[in-house]
Amino acid sequence: MQWRSIVVGLLVLRVLLNCAVWLVFGLGPSWGFDFPIKFTFNLHKIELLKDGDGATVKTNAWSQHMYDNRNPQANTCSKISGNSPKKSYLSFFQEGRDEYDRKYSSFPDALKVKMRGMARDMFYFGYDNYMKFAFPEDELNPIACEGRGPDVLNPSNININDVLGNYSLTLIDALDTLLILGNVTEFHRAVRLVIDTVSFDKDSTVQVFEANIRILGSLISAHILLTDPRNPFGDIALKDYDNELLHMAHDLAVRLLPAFENTSTGIPYPRVNLKKGVPPDSINETCTAGAGSLLVEFGILSRLIGDSTFEWVARRAVKALWNLRSNETGLLGNVVNIQTGQWVGRQSGLGAGMDSFYEYLLKSYILFGEKEDNRMFSAAYESIQSHLRRGREACNEGEGDPPLYVNVNMFNGQIMNTWIDSLQAFFPGLQATKNPFYLHVGMDILESLEKNAKVRCGYATLHHVVDKSKEDRMESFFLSETCKYLYLLFDEDNPLHKSESKYIFTTEGHIVPVDQRFREKSWEDQFPCEEPINKPPCERIPEERRYSLPLKSIYMRQIDHMVGLS
Repeated sequence: MQWRSIVVGLLVLRVLLNCAVWLVFGLGPSWGFDFPIKFTFNLHKIELLKDGDGATVKTNAWSQHMYDNRNPQANTCSKISGNSPKKSYLSFFQEGRDEYDRKYSSFPDALKVKMRGMARDMFYFGYDNYMKFAFPEDELNPIACEGRGPDVLNPSNININDVLGNYSLTLIDALDTLLILGNVTEFHRAVRLVIDTVSFDKDSTVQVFEANIRILGSLISAHILLTDPRNPFGDIALKDYDNELLHMAHDLAVRLLPAFENTSTGIPYPRVNLKKGVPPDSINETCTAGAGSLLVEFGILSRLIGDSTFEWVARRAVKALWNLRSNETGLLGNVVNIQTGQWVGRQSGLGAGMDSFYEYLLKSYILFGEKEDNRMFSAAYESIQSHLRRGREACNEGEGDPPLYVNVNMFNGQIMNTWIDSLQAFFPGLQATKNPFYLHVGMDILESLEKNAKVRCGYATLHHVVDKSKEDRMESFFLSETCKYLYLLFDEDNPLHKSESKYIFTTEGHIVPVDQRFREKSWEDQFPCEEPINKPPCERIPEERRYSLPLKSIYMRQIDHMVGLS
């Protein structure tokens, strides 16, 4: 009987050795088995089987952990270099595709149709309930099924008051989404409601950035779509429309102009009262994105009405921030003092507080064709790649950790932290991929929102993605961005995708055309003169002198102009 025990022991030992080799060379995970014990090992050992040398490995890591790259083909981000000599270890096992590849390398058409319908239903469930229970207030409380406006009892509640100005925010923000869903009738009704019921003559203190991207951007977008016969949605002209949305956009922009007064750097105050101007107790600190993401909307408005004032103040703020970047790294911080130009927040990254600054450098160049915008974006992109990007050279192959854009000290490029916030997700959008992986991501997002955020009268805000605790609030961007992007992700035949004209999305998701008229300046003779109005027309002011005019003089002439319009 003893020899039998010896034989059994040898057999067990052989099985264990085979399993060990199986795990070390990565076959276990690639064949769909998931073991509770995680093994870490140097993938260079597999290279040695091919190269036959014992060279020392230099890892490209931003952490101490090695990650398993299961699919060398279905990359989820673009490669930095197409001729990298390093290959994924799975390239040595060409006989099969792993579970990850099978799941994410394609997306059936029938599933796209299903997801498109789910995104449409999601929008209408939120929109219809807002119109039923909340309009004309700014937002919907979807749990209590009631409207929400500014917190007048607590002016310091900036989480609410920065956004809500008592101007039917959600309805305005959702205008072009109705068109993208093909609902011209409701779009016309919504436009009429905005024209007939909304006024900006309110004692509301709002954040300049939020009013710009959510309200001003939407009004401009809807006006352009209504008046441009080349729009991708066909004949959507509204009878008796007389540019009211454009006039409203102009009115709002004028009320935002005081934020640019009395600032020694040209960087605007973060908040302004729509009736009274900058509050006397306003702080002197603002974030880079908040001050530097006004150029798209302000620039389009200037070129639509032939008045350089708005583009100039927005462009001056961008230049002021740009000139404050580090001489060593070329990076900017995330919070700055608008009077001293000193960086209060020295963290440099791609997320909250900085995201749309970079986004708008590129989009401003695309829209307006100003070479300076392109130069700034190219230099910023180079600094980002040099100092923020960590990890291996290529996304899904090679040695080291997967690439990650970290948060660093703007002056020396040293890592401050490696967390990522959701706003950083815009950056891959600037790099664009046509990868089916993102359709699966979109489906996961749709199903998760439907499961975890849907309540009685809309979609609530999740405070915590783990315990699923909710806040009774449906922000306007849920309809203007979230539902819109999800719908377009699955609607490949949408007129916006098929249009011969090119469009870009603002940072709030509003669509504006890439139009030659936005590359032409028509305001040379329109810029306000320094002489009193009742004197003969003044001669054209040289550009360098024109841009040095006191902003208050410009602002007062804008007010006079608006009074004339009314």
